Amino acid sequence: MLSDLVSQPRRIAILGSTGSIGRQTVDVIKMHSDIMRASVLVANTSARLIAEQALALRPDVVVIADETKFATLKDLLDGADIEVLAGPKAIEEVVTRDCVDVVVAAMVGFSGFAPTMSAIRAGKEIALANKETLVVAGELVMAAAAANGVRILPVDSEHSAIFQCLNGERHIAPDKIILTASGGPFRGRDRAFLSSVTPAMALRHPNWSMGAKVTVDSASMMNKGLEAIEAHWLFDMPKDKIDILVHPQSIVHSMVEFPDGAIKAQLGVADMRLPIQYALTYPDRLPSPVEQLDFSQWGTLTFEKPDLSVFQNLRVALDCLEQGGNAPCVMNGANEVAVEAFLKEKISFTRMTDVVETALAKCRFIKSPSMSQLYESDSEARRVARDACEAMG
Repeated sequence: MLSDLVSQPRRIAILGSTGSIGRQTVDVIKMHSDIMRASVLVANTSARLIAEQALALRPDVVVIADETKFATLKDLLDGADIEVLAGPKAIEEVVTRDCVDVVVAAMVGFSGFAPTMSAIRAGKEIALANKETLVVAGELVMAAAAANGVRILPVDSEHSAIFQCLNGERHIAPDKIILTASGGPFRGRDRAFLSSVTPAMALRHPNWSMGAKVTVDSASMMNKGLEAIEAHWLFDMPKDKIDILVHPQSIVHSMVEFPDGAIKAQLGVADMRLPIQYALTYPDRLPSPVEQLDFSQWGTLTFEKPDLSVFQNLRVALDCLEQGGNAPCVMNGANEVAVEAFLKEKISFTRMTDVVETALAKCRFIKSPSMSQLYESDSEARRVARDACEAMG
């Protein structure tokens, strides 16, 4: 029984409501409409889909990041008594409103950083699916959360698994965090094969349904590097206490090892609605539409070390975690440019690593960057990465 939620449904802002995580968050809210409602919906460019969501959910406000889509969205919601706004600044503003209790940060890439920080400063609880926020500015984000008494609840399946394993054990420092990775569609392949990978091949993930950028990151294993950096900040764990194991079945979502040698794991079918719902109803557990795990259908669960000589994006990300400072910010900005270039077939799959390494070599390293310096580092990294993509094309 969610006694603290029953008297007043939790009012939820979904940043990225038309994306994969956003759509599944909508599913969770619809199932538990007695205790939660979507009060704010935010999308990047999908005016028609966010209008459909708004007409079904009746939020107080909808925001479209792409200001050229404002008129279209306004027309689609004409007469619906829903406020319609547009632009990045509007997103930063709406998350601070009194009609918001929880912000589901599910915008893709660095674009999710500013509104997440705005929500934290306003004291809003964060259900974090945008890993780039912590990758780029983990130290600043966690300090702001502590200063404002804000709880950050992870939505990524791996970080939710770690959070669940630590629940009830927080007075005991874990010895190790073990992040699991599916290995993506190219597990077991060599570097020569990866050089011939097409966007269509990279977008065929064996276990998860995700947006294009995240799916490509998963195929290159950059995603797991980003998750290692995110885990470092979320759980205050140094690099040498974060392990990564390839687990192609995607049943064990991650594990925690304790000083006595005990290991706790969170298991379940590959369905993002489980971690989304857990973040929105924590510390309670409610019935969900997620399929129950039948162990009799899984005779074998396997684990192996990732091959860093093949999946070099993961190696680069782990190096950036160790280096710290603005290195993860530079890496993230360059990677976003590289992924976009790959999807447009301007560079090859393996060239994405070259683009990121070029940016890291050319951009100025800052050991303790301020927020303004992080924005400058992101801009510089993207400029260098775009030039590198042009040169490689």
